Amino acid sequence: MKRMKSWLCLCCVLGLLASFVGCSSSAKKIEPQGRAFFTYFDTVSYVYSYAGDSEDSLNERSAAVSGILNEYHQLFDIYHEYSGITNLCTINKLAGGEPLKVDKKLVDFLLYSKELYEITDGEMNVMLGSVLRLWHDARTAASEDPANAYIPSEEALAEAKKHTDISLLEIDADNCTVRITDPEASIDVGALGKGYATEKAAQYLRETGAESYVLNIGGNISIIGRKVDGSAWNTGIRNPQDPSGEPVVYFALADTACVTSGNYERYYIVDDEKYHHIIDKDTLMPADYFDSITVITKNSALADTFSTALYCMSYEEGLELAESMEDVEVLWIFGDGTMKMTSGLSALVTE
Repeated sequence: MKRMKSWLCLCCVLGLLASFVGCSSSAKKIEPQGRAFFTYFDTVSYVYSYAGDSEDSLNERSAAVSGILNEYHQLFDIYHEYSGITNLCTINKLAGGEPLKVDKKLVDFLLYSKELYEITDGEMNVMLGSVLRLWHDARTAASEDPANAYIPSEEALAEAKKHTDISLLEIDADNCTVRITDPEASIDVGALGKGYATEKAAQYLRETGAESYVLNIGGNISIIGRKVDGSAWNTGIRNPQDPSGEPVVYFALADTACVTSGNYERYYIVDDEKYHHIIDKDTLMPADYFDSITVITKNSALADTFSTALYCMSYEEGLELAESMEDVEVLWIFGDGTMKMTSGLSALVTE
């Protein structure tokens, strides 16, 4: 799962977590407890409890979260197959062949991805795999041999784009089968998969009565409930122009998800020019509207999707889409350091 996506930087995550610890002076301070997992979605995942629950309870909930992340990691992996599982890697490898029987969870996910395709007017397209593969291969080559770094040719990108139509993905929900009709097409869920898995884990925590929990799945933040005193947490968003990672703004957040996409961490250089990982479906090149976008909404999958989709839209287009959605707030940071935000987000700004 190496679709490279830039998230809340580590220093902002640490700042966010530090703010979680603090309670009002009249409330008892509870030190966070945490568990870390290193094998899912090629990143580090953390489960934090700030509720002061028992060791047994934390272990049980953390183990369940780990199981959920592992299941979706294997289903969504486009680079590796696993025994007894028909996953996205298998589906891509057998593109152009017969329909494949898959787990209902994968069917539900792919149906949801088609819904998001419509909502974002095609900006979130899991069938962009043939294009993204060219950029992935170029990034990999650059990391191994920087002196010979290259960008995909216009001709190769144009040819790959011919194999990205969403209609190439056929889903039979009744029979739980999936088929890619074009042998040159492939699925890539890097803009959605990790957020979707995070949301499933967050749903489990809410359903089991967890409060004051935080999931940090490779920087994809999902907050379960509030502080033990009922207040929200101050959450810092990185200034993309500041190498030190100093937050440029803080928001008071509770029981929600927060995802940032940006151009400042995942990139490679060709002839002194940076090429980041978020590819515009229209130009087939890295999108260049903003330095970063942060999306705050209750559903982590939606936050994950919108942080990429809005990054590839003009501010005017993105604002219109965001304002049309219920409970979706967005922060745009432009290359000159200018910030703009949705109307509801300004009410969450804190010192």
